[in-house]
Amino acid sequence: MQTPDTRFQMPESIRENIARVQERIATACRRVGRSPQEVRLLAACKNVPPERIREAFEAGVRDFGENRVQEAGAKRPALADLTVAWHLIGHLQSNKAKAARDLFHWVQSLDSFHLAEKLHRSATCSGDRLTVLLEVNLGGEPAKSGSRESEVLDLARRIGELETLELRGLMLVPPYCENPEEVRPYFSRLRELANVVNSASLANVRMDELSMGMSHDLETAVEEGATIVRVGTAIFGPRP
Repeated sequence: MQTPDTRFQMPESIRENIARVQERIATACRRVGRSPQEVRLLAACKNVPPERIREAFEAGVRDFGENRVQEAGAKRPALADLTVAWHLIGHLQSNKAKAARDLFHWVQSLDSFHLAEKLHRSATCSGDRLTVLLEVNLGGEPAKSGSRESEVLDLARRIGELETLELRGLMLVPPYCENPEEVRPYFSRLRELANVVNSASLANVRMDELSMGMSHDLETAVEEGATIVRVGTAIFGPRP
């Protein structure tokens, strides 16, 4: 009989869950000589009702990620009083680019120049800058979105030419593995890709952010340089 994974035996309190996640981040940082302040905790709130998002805000979380534009649009009015950063972390259809610009401060799932152009053209004015990350599909999984590794440098250069977008880094959803050590090479490779882009000194492009790591593998991601971890289950518990 397998031993149950105690990391997913959730305390009742979202505040306690968040404290546990923050301690996991801090422990991973200590192992590699990083400061926990270098890692942003993003609460992934797909299928999470507004009242539970508010609980996470009251516990100190200031970054929230939604997978779908429609779901974000339905929730945002009930949370309009919160001073937070909203991130789109799921695949964005180009016909929802305007809605995404209206709803989100960050789009982490940019994966093509076509989509970048749609977001750019949806800006209300030239001074309206949207922070974006370039999603990379390092596992080559056909069911997942993301640009190919070979496209990253050219895409970064072309996105940097769009003055209403601010490319700040890379995002990764690696193949799921029960053992987090098996995904370490993907996290390491994303960091290497960011270094390649930085070395090219592209105009208006900065590789400050690596968004990688979720509830079950965040320690490995932090050890490999993650600056944003996207955590849902370990904060809100299992969801539909």
